[in-house]
Amino acid sequence: MKITKTLLVVALFLQACEKPLEPPPPRPALVAIVGKMTTNKAMVLVGEVKSRYESNQSFRISGKIIERKVEIGSLVKKGQLLVRLDATDTNLSAQAATADVRSAEASYELAKAEVERQRKLVEKKFISQSALDIREAELKTSDAHLQQVKAQAAVSGNQSHYTALLADRAGVITQIHAEPGQVVQAGEMVAQIVDTKQIEVLVAVPESRMANLKLGEKVTIKLWADHEKTYLGTVREIAPAASSATRAFDVRVTITDADKAVKLGMTAGVRFADDANAEMVIPTNALTQLNEKNIVWVID
Repeated sequence: MKITKTLLVVALFLQACEKPLEPPPPRPALVAIVGKMTTNKAMVLVGEVKSRYESNQSFRISGKIIERKVEIGSLVKKGQLLVRLDATDTNLSAQAATADVRSAEASYELAKAEVERQRKLVEKKFISQSALDIREAELKTSDAHLQQVKAQAAVSGNQSHYTALLADRAGVITQIHAEPGQVVQAGEMVAQIVDTKQIEVLVAVPESRMANLKLGEKVTIKLWADHEKTYLGTVREIAPAASSATRAFDVRVTITDADKAVKLGMTAGVRFADDANAEMVIPTNALTQLNEKNIVWVID
């Protein structure tokens, strides 16, 4: 009994002497509020305002200019007279061709009548069949010659009409390389007509940005002359091959709401569709590694 009391007293003494364990002090931690950040990868390129249709007007024949009806900046309609050549030589050629046709027609009629007479003589057996065959061959030759001179006369007649250069479309004259007295060659540019109703911007797109570019894509356009106003556009044409000089692709963007402020030759900035991605931005010093993986502590 005494031994049990003694052990109990010792245990109580030891318990009274033991100090309670204190929790460790809190360690300070640097925290930060993170969120989503939108990264904008929009492509903005600079181009030149141009017309969709730029038509170089030229004569089909060579000749001397005697009259010019337009100036740079003139508004013209389709079929309007622009420049006229001296038609003296072409008119003479047309008259000569007409005379050749009349001569060939007379020869053909004579050969035809001769064949009819030869056929009657053959029926009466006054001449041989070979004589008739010769006359029929001459008739065919005369007919072929007649068709030839008629074709030549048609060409000469067309050339007489080619002395008048007519506008092949409506638009504005932007270039003129013709003065009265000047001799021009066939195919040489005399004037340039630009269609002002269909305006677009020509830009060069780097090959690294061609992957997401598509026909019909909507874009926004701003002129350098007026940074406040924005125009709408559509990608109309993408060059199938890059330029050998710039290694960029020519892309034509149609301005769908162009007004009078948009002038040919102006500089314009084209902003293509935004490629925006929402990303979570975290400071690098907040990352740690666990099992070779990047982890981050989150406050609960």
